[in-house]
Amino acid sequence: MLTWAITFLVIAIIAGVLGFTGIAAGAALIAKWIFFIFIVLFLLAAISGALRGRAPRA
Repeated sequence: MLTWAITFLVIAIIAGVLGFTGIAAGAALIAKWIFFIFIVLFLLAAISGALRGRAPRA
């Protein structure tokens, strides 16, 4: 999911440089939403892993 956010960020930067401001704004918005969803899912996974209390495998 993080790769999708980075992909949309790169699209937004390229579109912004080329002057396509509408496409750049849309791609940046999508990248921001995907990034925040990734952060929330990561935190949920980290919290659920900590609550299980199992030691990580070596």
